Amino acid sequence: MKKYLMEFIGAFFLVLTVGLCVIEPGAGAMAPLAIGAVLMVMVYAGGHISGAHYNPAVTLAVWLRGKCDAKDVAPYMVAQVLAAVLAATLVKTFKGGSMIVAMEPNVTLALVAEMIFTFALAFVVLSVATNPKTDGNSYFGLAIGFTLAVGIYAAGGVSGGAFNPAVAIGITLMGLSKVSSLWIFLAANFAGGALAAIVYKGLNGK
Repeated sequence: MKKYLMEFIGAFFLVLTVGLCVIEPGAGAMAPLAIGAVLMVMVYAGGHISGAHYNPAVTLAVWLRGKCDAKDVAPYMVAQVLAAVLAATLVKTFKGGSMIVAMEPNVTLALVAEMIFTFALAFVVLSVATNPKTDGNSYFGLAIGFTLAVGIYAAGGVSGGAFNPAVAIGITLMGLSKVSSLWIFLAANFAGGALAAIVYKGLNGK
């Protein structure tokens, strides 16, 4: 139960930060840095408890890597999504008077961008947090958080920069993305996570 609660807490603060920083008045150009930073600190806070996935696509990748028990996969994802729903509800309360325009991305470009940077995020997680050769390192949270920040800076204007099915559900509930676009994130994020596990295992042999 502690693991699932930690996943809830980490995902909650991630989605909450996304909403509060992106919806005006927000953090402007500093939003990706703030979002990457909250992921970083939550990874450090919860890595020893749950592995600090906070992302269904990462949970999928870690499971395919063999470092997450099958019995934990569904509870992790449920906790992450419930956290996103609660965070989105709270953001709407805080930002109730803000004008929000849902993004309408190019489907093909958004699919590619979301898959590429979800792959990058999941691949970094596998490399710095599950590889025995990097075991005990002190930079794992920094690497993971900055990967997310880079992805949002690079591809946020193309796809919205979710790289996380729970975040995608959160921004949809907030009105930042249309319900009709949700499938783009779900398909691309899970594909990116699965691809990361395949490539990681191919490069590392296990």
